[in-house]
Amino acid sequence: MLQPVSVALKFAFLAVLYLFLLWVAWSALRDLRRAREDLALPSQSPPPGDATGMYAAADGLLDGHDAGFEPRLLVERASGYQSGAAYDLSRGATLGRGDVEIKLDDPFASSRHARISPQGHVFVIEDLGSTNGTYLNDEPLNGPQPLHPGDRIRIGDSEFSYLQ
Repeated sequence: MLQPVSVALKFAFLAVLYLFLLWVAWSALRDLRRAREDLALPSQSPPPGDATGMYAAADGLLDGHDAGFEPRLLVERASGYQSGAAYDLSRGATLGRGDVEIKLDDPFASSRHARISPQGHVFVIEDLGSTNGTYLNDEPLNGPQPLHPGDRIRIGDSEFSYLQ
């Protein structure tokens, strides 16, 4: 008598398991489609004259580079660092908790969280696939972005300012 009930419960469990797996697959596909649509939508600003928009960011920096252009990252607030400390970025730097140039003592930072690198006369920041993201002027980074003097960078609870 209990054997038919047991078999019915096993089939019910399998049905619920398969429904759950279908729901996960459907949800993942929906997110992928949404991401593809977001990439296909035109940006709110007019397209730059070139493919990367780097030339517009470099306007006016060429003369500054010859006249002692010294890019620095200024600590505004970071655990383990004194506010006002500055880091030289002339060769670029990687920020994170692991083996990086600027080590962050922040539980919300990934081991290799973000990178600031020179590209011509422009310095660019990019998120390296971190879990909690990198913020430039309180906006989440979506790909490499050029840095301008006074830009604020936030990684977890740590905040920095870009100076030149």
